[in-house]
Amino acid sequence: MAENGCLICGADLVYLDEAKEMKCSICGKSFMSNAQCENGHFICDTCHAADGFTIINHLCTNSKTINPVSLATTIMKHSKIKMHGPEHHFLVPAVLISAYYNKIGSPNLIPEKLDKAKERSMKIPGGFCGFCGNCGAGVGTGIFISIILNSTPLAQKEWRLSNLITAKSLLDIANNGGPRCCKRDTYLALESAICFVKEKLDIELDTSTIQCQFHTSNKECRKEACLYYPKIASV
Repeated sequence: MAENGCLICGADLVYLDEAKEMKCSICGKSFMSNAQCENGHFICDTCHAADGFTIINHLCTNSKTINPVSLATTIMKHSKIKMHGPEHHFLVPAVLISAYYNKIGSPNLIPEKLDKAKERSMKIPGGFCGFCGNCGAGVGTGIFISIILNSTPLAQKEWRLSNLITAKSLLDIANNGGPRCCKRDTYLALESAICFVKEKLDIELDTSTIQCQFHTSNKECRKEACLYYPKIASV
């Protein structure tokens, strides 16, 4: 079955101009959505990402690394993490939370912080990047900062920093252009967040040189036009 297509039949997805009520082919619940496959199948975000969320939570809870990029790559290699999907909206804050609390020596706080990140990230629907101009990976960096700084709508510095990191992440994502690629945007968001945390919080997380290992699974891959496309693949 194609990773980019319908999880039921593998057919290509079709994006509608207007949202309509659709019944999830897995759980049977009805939702408003702009996306279905060519054969009429629709899968809600919860069913689409359910297994992925569990994997993310488990690996981030048990990781000892302070490198969110390498942790994200490990997680994205797992068979339960799809090429595209709303699980990436949780993945970004989750790996940042895990690396951050490992770095400051408070890994005991990771589980409760991940619970908050999961709850908040699940409010960001699939396709948010194209339909609302607000990539969930970028929003995930704001979720991360808001959680570690205990921000609220009435906070001052914390409110500013939460919004600022989202803005910076979204700018990096926008400047690299479309179409959607959840792997590319995850990496862009993480690199932006690592720089931000060092500059604003004086906390230095490890990082890695990124060469995408997922391009063969993405039929919309921009190849050499993507900054993460491996050089060896373009020869």
